[in-house]
Amino acid sequence: MSENLLAAVERVLDEADEPLHYQDLTRRVLESGLWATEGQTPAATINAKLSTDIKRHGDASRFDRTAPGVFALRSRSASGGCDEVDEPGAPEPAARSADESPQDDSFLTFTDAAERVLSESSDGQPMHYRAITERALAAGLIQTRGLTPEATLIAQLGTEIDRYVRRGQTPRFVRAGRGYFGLTRWQPRGLAYEIEQQNARVRDELHSRLHSLAPAEFEALVGDVLGAIGFAEVTVMGRSGDGGVDVRGTLVVGDVIQTRMAVQVKRWKSNVQTPTVREVRGSLGAHEQGLIITTSGFSAGAVEEARRRDAVPVALMDGKQFVNLLIDNGLGVRRDSHILLELSKLEHDTSGERQDEPT
Repeated sequence: MSENLLAAVERVLDEADEPLHYQDLTRRVLESGLWATEGQTPAATINAKLSTDIKRHGDASRFDRTAPGVFALRSRSASGGCDEVDEPGAPEPAARSADESPQDDSFLTFTDAAERVLSESSDGQPMHYRAITERALAAGLIQTRGLTPEATLIAQLGTEIDRYVRRGQTPRFVRAGRGYFGLTRWQPRGLAYEIEQQNARVRDELHSRLHSLAPAEFEALVGDVLGAIGFAEVTVMGRSGDGGVDVRGTLVVGDVIQTRMAVQVKRWKSNVQTPTVREVRGSLGAHEQGLIITTSGFSAGAVEEARRRDAVPVALMDGKQFVNLLIDNGLGVRRDSHILLELSKLEHDTSGERQDEPT
């Protein structure tokens, strides 16, 4: 199975002719029908297989990691390699890429920098990702420790676009083909805008419905979501929970990395405050990390406390992120697909080139 999978990955990367993030790579492999799996975390499998192949074969591997989570064919890569491995399924970080400096708030994320560069483009035309990267670096918008910031940028642009589309949201960026990207807001409003408005109403209604669930029902829903994003051995503690822990589970990455998590659930309308973060940290067992999931948000103090460097990590997931995970995994929503026809120029139509000729 491993060799068939790697052959499928090699073919997809060859056809893409550019580095791909393992999430996008997985989607393309599955859509191509070159590989199939009954596992719940195919992206984690592909990430792990590629990482293992690169580690085992070194420079003899067919593949190269050009940035954290980004892979290319070694024959087409100029990268010096990257040793980091992403952890799929973990709650999304609120701020920066792994390729950026987390210390200096004067720098933007790669995607925010891309939006700034495109926004300042006077002609409103799509721009190649390499040109976007060059302008962002020249303007001091981003800081990177990686050797291939352009690979990081295209991977993050693709990942953001795909994530927004899965959630029924209009992404900030649009692919214009062959490595070119533009801004969605450059496009005229139409049916796509109306669809986005409908999807926004559904997201708001789904968020509101969470508050109508009984506490036990909401905890069970959280357990379902954790199972869907890659947690194993998920246990809803109910009233038996100790120290305020509502759910326990193990985040499994690539069948290799296992992180035990203690989860506290807050079906609140007001923001979670600092004492709650300290309470969760104090209830953690040996070798556990904490996670707080709320239908609301977090105070600035709670966020600062969760990120405290000299303490056990506590991850935070707010109501918007939780709703996005529900939508990503088809929980509480149904997707309807329709065929949209738009006129395009006929190959032999020269009507735009002639003046009222008789028929």
